[in-house]
Amino acid sequence: MSDLKDMERARQRTAVVLAVRSGQITAEEGARRLGVSRKTYYEWESRALQAITEALEDRATGRPKTLQDEEKERLLDQIESLGNKLFIAEKTVEVRDMLHAYELHNAGEKKKTGEKKRKQRKKS
Repeated sequence: MSDLKDMERARQRTAVVLAVRSGQITAEEGARRLGVSRKTYYEWESRALQAITEALEDRATGRPKTLQDEEKERLLDQIESLGNKLFIAEKTVEVRDMLHAYELHNAGEKKKTGEKKRKQRKKS
């Protein structure tokens, strides 16, 4: 019930501000109708005009960006960092495996070469 009363008061204030701004009544009369001082009336008028201006500003198209909390931002950054570290670790293992295979291959070649030399010495 309170919300309806608040909306009605806001509509009444809006009507008075628009009447004053259009020159239909004076600010003093507007303040009297609303039961407030002229100073309070001018504060309300200023807030109303600011709200109208903000409401009519151009806005970016599309869905508005949602704000994320700081912890979520920190966790997303941490996930990205860990993903990069994992990628580097995986590539390091791949290189190490290739080097190990190369070393085994070279060791096998050296062994074959050594055996050939031994066979040749035995023949001689």
